[in-house]
Amino acid sequence: MHESSVFWLRVAAALYSVGLLHALATLFGRTTSLLRPALSAFVAGVLLHMVSLVELIRASGTLPLANFYQSVSVCAFFIALVFLFVWRKYQFAPLSVFLFPLVFVMTLVGAMQLPVAGWTSAGLREGWLATHVLAVLSGYASLLLTAGASLFYLVRENQLKTKRPGALFDHLPPLGTLDSIITRSLSISFVLMTAGVVAGITWAFIESGTRWVGDARIHVALITWILALGAVFLRTVSGWRGRKAALLCLVLMGCAAMTWAAHVGLRPVLEAK
Repeated sequence: MHESSVFWLRVAAALYSVGLLHALATLFGRTTSLLRPALSAFVAGVLLHMVSLVELIRASGTLPLANFYQSVSVCAFFIALVFLFVWRKYQFAPLSVFLFPLVFVMTLVGAMQLPVAGWTSAGLREGWLATHVLAVLSGYASLLLTAGASLFYLVRENQLKTKRPGALFDHLPPLGTLDSIITRSLSISFVLMTAGVVAGITWAFIESGTRWVGDARIHVALITWILALGAVFLRTVSGWRGRKAALLCLVLMGCAAMTWAAHVGLRPVLEAK
């Protein structure tokens, strides 16, 4: 990828990050404070994203689909255009909760084809890695709370339907309370997981250049993050509540467990083989 193209793409990713902040703030009820600046930054990011693609086409003489990075960048650009079209025609702001984070992460990934100089110090390297690990573990801890509340929700719902309360779960909170716990803990988990994914991708990029793209552990982590993004969108924006939402959170917890196993739990087994 041409150097100037990567530069403009990285600037676009920085502008898209304002949209990410808006999406995260929306999860906690602050929907008005960042929407306007996030939209302005998003539009500027789309323009610079287009500049990046034009630069790349001029440098290569072909469509920018030659590799994984270019394909992800082009896909993120078209997703951004679709959002702007929908916004202009329908003013459907809630869609930003899903698309702003997705476009940001995809653009960030697309901007990582050219390697950087490396870590300026060992302390920065270890600190960045520690930030990634702590964010991910905290996110998983919050997700575990979400899964527990979801399980209790299903048990409590079954009690009310069958009218046969079990002795072990006689004093479960009301369904509304459990649903509130699920929503809040899922939002916190997504914020922490997002921080962990961004820190992890950045660390892997600086540490190993482009080799991180072939790491299956990162693939699993990104899939889990996308599922978490979908779960947050369905609960926060589309109004998913009740049994379906509880089951979705349990599936998400299973994916998170697979991600942890891929990174830590199964490593000795895989290395032994």
